[in-house]
Amino acid sequence: MLLQRAKATDGKVHPDLSLFQRLLADYHPRDFAVRLWDGSRWDAEPGQPTRFTLVLQHPGALRKMFSPPTELALSEAYIYNDFDIEGEIEAVFPLAAYFRRQRWGLARSLRHSWHLLRLPSEGNPRTGRQAARLRGRRHSITRDQLAVTYHYDVPNDFYKLWLDRRMLYSCAYFATCDDDLDTAQERKLDYICRKLRLHPGERLLDIGCGWGGLVLYAVQHYGVEAVGITLSRQQAELANEQIHRAGLADQCCVKVCDYREIDEVEGYDKLVSVGMFEHVGESLLPKYFTLAWRLLRPGGVFLNQGIAARATNPARHGPSFSDRYVFPDSELAPISTTQHAAEISGFEVRDLESLREHYALTLRHWVRRLEDHHDEACCAADEVTYRVWRLFMSGSAFGFQVGQLNIYQTLLVKPNQGDSGLSLTRADWYA
Repeated sequence: MLLQRAKATDGKVHPDLSLFQRLLADYHPRDFAVRLWDGSRWDAEPGQPTRFTLVLQHPGALRKMFSPPTELALSEAYIYNDFDIEGEIEAVFPLAAYFRRQRWGLARSLRHSWHLLRLPSEGNPRTGRQAARLRGRRHSITRDQLAVTYHYDVPNDFYKLWLDRRMLYSCAYFATCDDDLDTAQERKLDYICRKLRLHPGERLLDIGCGWGGLVLYAVQHYGVEAVGITLSRQQAELANEQIHRAGLADQCCVKVCDYREIDEVEGYDKLVSVGMFEHVGESLLPKYFTLAWRLLRPGGVFLNQGIAARATNPARHGPSFSDRYVFPDSELAPISTTQHAAEISGFEVRDLESLREHYALTLRHWVRRLEDHHDEACCAADEVTYRVWRLFMSGSAFGFQVGQLNIYQTLLVKPNQGDSGLSLTRADWYA
């Protein structure tokens, strides 16, 4: 029956479709189709919706996808258009997970390899965005600057197409699944400010401030003095332009600076870091929190938000797609590791909240908006860059949805001789 649905135009089963059928003999329910460059098709299983279609663009596509059989090879075959994904891209990740889980015996593995090696070896040219090639000691200030520059060397106009109006590149906070992105992102900003219990005249440092959205919001709505730091000159320039347009240059600014270069002992009442500490490196987490402790005045509060890996996730072997094409050198530690590093640095953990479902919703908004602006995104950057972000954000949404990834807001306090200075309840957060 499967063979009858995989006919080429001359009535014969195309060899590539036949190989797909062997690779996916145990995969059910199969809610996708496969289409080849010559129009040959393998439709979804009867009774299943076609959530997406894998489009193989040339005779060498399968070989590019599965030789070697790694996540990186499959991802590169997509971003360089050896194959395309039409339809709901997030729905492809259960299929990718299926391939990663396979432990085929030697005979079957050799048989698949033999069939792949019989296919043409040519692929589409690897032009456009290239994999990161960083030099120097991992997580040194110089190398971290290169890593951030690699990610943000994409023009600001690319990000403007699919981020919210404040250009917040981090998890939003939804009251309902129907909230629009601007509403959810503004709610996130206010929620952070209320968690920090900001008051007029306080000094706030935003570590990894992006395009300055939180810095501006905290000054405008809570009357603080704020400094943001980023390693991206593009971000800093746009953030400071917005600050000047708002007439707030005397109350806030954004600097190009590494967190390790800030030397203002007890210079801040409150600290915040949203979506930055994933780039610190697990071995440097104690140093990260120790430096934050030194910057805070006694009784000060630090809200740290970041992505965490599930402690039971299997260890990775070889470079990941994200490490090569999105966030080089980033590391996701379990939340238990992060909490331990904060505590041995002197902080008291006062609150911990998971926003896992919120990030899945955020990423889906971003993907839809990016897809809606495909042509403009390719003009602002290129087709490969568009595909990198489409693939990465969709895969991340799937990871948050199934629990492979999580994201936490951790509220830490530097007690003042045992006095936390915090309210007895969280009531004011939700007022």
